[in-house]
Amino acid sequence: MTIHLPGRAAPAPEISLELSRILAEQAERDAAEAALHARNKGVLFDGLRLVGIAHVLVSFDGSGDSGQIESIEARSDTDQGVTLPADQITFAGIDWPSGAPTERRLTLEGAVEELVYDLLSHTHSGWQDNDGAYGEFCLDARARTIHLEFNERFTSSELYTHDF
Repeated sequence: MTIHLPGRAAPAPEISLELSRILAEQAERDAAEAALHARNKGVLFDGLRLVGIAHVLVSFDGSGDSGQIESIEARSDTDQGVTLPADQITFAGIDWPSGAPTERRLTLEGAVEELVYDLLSHTHSGWQDNDGAYGEFCLDARARTIHLEFNERFTSSELYTHDF
């Protein structure tokens, strides 16, 4: 038992070696995921530009423990609606149990879907639960940016009591 006396700094809490190891492993995974995300985002933007796509708009909606992408609309450099071609790109990944790098070939549409679901899970985990959420991603392949407009639904109640 440690007694903290007024006017003296509290001792730093001790972190077990096991917890330190777990935190270090999680930091490594976070760094690896950030690097993969940056790499895959670049590969996707390169693939979209290669076929003349300037923007991709992705609408999503979810509630009641399920959620999905509602639509994916691609726009050309002249702002014309176009169909995403079946061209494939290579997305990198990590096999977490072994730590080995992996690669998968995805269509442009499949890569857009995977990136959007990954971003939703990282920024708004649980977006599909309860009242859910809806919104739209804009992938700007020319500027190499992604913009998210996220609308969270929630049920509100207010209690009023009166004594007369």
